[in-house]
Amino acid sequence: MDKKFIMMLLATVMLLPAMGQEVEVTSQRRLLEGVEGPAYYPVLNEAGNRLLFVTEDGALKYHDFIDGVTTVVTRDYVAGNDACWGGDGKVYYVTQEVGEDRLVYRTGQCFDALTGKSTLLTEPQHGAVRAVPATRGGALKAPGGKGYNSSSDIGSATWTEGSHVHVTVGGEERVFSPVNSWAGYLWASLSPDGRRVAFFAAGKGIVVIDLRGQVLAMLGNYEMPCWYNNDYLVAQNAKDDGHQFTSSQLLLLKADGTWQTELTKPASMTMQPTCGGGKIVYTSIDGLLYEMTINIHE
Repeated sequence: MDKKFIMMLLATVMLLPAMGQEVEVTSQRRLLEGVEGPAYYPVLNEAGNRLLFVTEDGALKYHDFIDGVTTVVTRDYVAGNDACWGGDGKVYYVTQEVGEDRLVYRTGQCFDALTGKSTLLTEPQHGAVRAVPATRGGALKAPGGKGYNSSSDIGSATWTEGSHVHVTVGGEERVFSPVNSWAGYLWASLSPDGRRVAFFAAGKGIVVIDLRGQVLAMLGNYEMPCWYNNDYLVAQNAKDDGHQFTSSQLLLLKADGTWQTELTKPASMTMQPTCGGGKIVYTSIDGLLYEMTINIHE
């Protein structure tokens, strides 16, 4: 058989999985238009019917898609990525303020949507305090044992500290450093089935590991990964010139690293994706919130 023909045949076979995989955007709409000003760092709950977001001045709010009501969680300053939905339906968040000594102090709190009230969970402290979602509740991770767990068994959870990713499974905490990253890890999250963890390693990109810390896939140098379902993640692909963003788009990535496609164009300046209940919510660089639904054809 002709060598050139064989090479063409092999190339065609290698392309078959990609050619057979398509994504259809079934809906796309602007959220809270004319109701809210700029909104950033959206976080959907697992069911996709409630959405946390941070306003331009740092206040934390959530929107209920069922009744259409937007509620203020706190008007105190909440930095981006410092709020999450716990598995118990409550909001775990961290406020921060500058003390008289000019140091930043962070305070962990919990908001109950049923009562509309917040509860103080940790005293103000200097140093990192992280809000961590768990399958049975939530936690606040802080140095020196000054954190908080919502119960003695919060279920499964994951978070990052420096160049370590922590995973709690069945009450056991495991700590891994599966890839070298001098600038550390960010944005750890569990897959919906609780069997894998995705996180971002500076200089390496998105890493997927199993619950024993073994690397399963490297998905590319993208940011803010979130699980769309057990097989796919949505991530941000942003470029900058050292001073400001020059482009930003959303990508859909297969969790095994074999395939990816764009959901928005680089010029759209779309970023900060979150997933839940089959929805994808994201914001633009000027704080416009959007919701997208997709259909994956395999």
